[in-house]
Amino acid sequence: MSTPSESAALTSPPRRLDLGRVRLALRRLAASGEPPWLHAEVARRMAERLMLIRARPESVLEWWGLSGASQEVLTQAYPGARRWVVEPLPELRERVSTPVAPPWWSPRRLASRSPPPVAEVIGPDEVAPQSVRLVWANMVLHAVADPPRVMALWHQALQVEGFVMFSCLGPDTLRELRDLYQRLGWPSPMAEFVDMHDLGDMLVRAGFADPVMDQETLRLSWDGPEALLAELRGLGGNAAPGRFPGLRTPRWRARLLRELDALRSPGDGRIHFRFEVAYGHAFKAAPRVPAAASTTVSLEEMRALVRNRDARD
Repeated sequence: MSTPSESAALTSPPRRLDLGRVRLALRRLAASGEPPWLHAEVARRMAERLMLIRARPESVLEWWGLSGASQEVLTQAYPGARRWVVEPLPELRERVSTPVAPPWWSPRRLASRSPPPVAEVIGPDEVAPQSVRLVWANMVLHAVADPPRVMALWHQALQVEGFVMFSCLGPDTLRELRDLYQRLGWPSPMAEFVDMHDLGDMLVRAGFADPVMDQETLRLSWDGPEALLAELRGLGGNAAPGRFPGLRTPRWRARLLRELDALRSPGDGRIHFRFEVAYGHAFKAAPRVPAAASTTVSLEEMRALVRNRDARD
């Protein structure tokens, strides 16, 4: 049975997504404690975009912190900011609250002589309205079934003039693998991803202003099919509802390995797949007060209206 915190972040359509598979992937992440390498690389690239924003938020909400792999880049960008981390499952909240120390021989232990800033770990339904200036969500939206609902939670959490920054996988991700499965007549190897233009429209409908979307394509390569499949499993596996429902046979797996092996590049002998990454940011604008006989606004909204009026004067 899902907890309220789970259902707030892992909801029902509009996207067709097997939420059981998503939860399984998140629980595997909680057990390992190591986010995918790709997530950390996207977090680094997304952090470079912070230089384009003049605002210096003093409070940051990181959405799905462990899978987002962004603690280091956010600490470097805003060392004095108060931080909250939203995790969708109890296992993840426990793991982030009590991280496992690296072994004595690990370079990560040598690199972390000073403890990282303490962040408060909460569930999605525990976020106080208008409590933060930045919502940061790295590689999250492709793993939720109802992105508009999650964006509405982000908007609710932000103070007026705060902003959201996020990234997620786009529709061209693993196009080579999709084409392979289609050619063989197999069900889809992954769930469908949302186009970045549709994500921008969702931001506007959620109440955000001035959304900016862009994308880039990363091309990754592996030295063989086994390494490729291991990495894809670490990224979450197949959450498509229409995937093959049962276990596949060793004969089927052997054929898959042969087909993947045939995709090796003649140039370097490696298997190359593309990953489309969409980036977005938007601001929570001051509310517009409609003409009416009676209007109710919050204290924070009233202060924002006064600030904007003084700026215009």
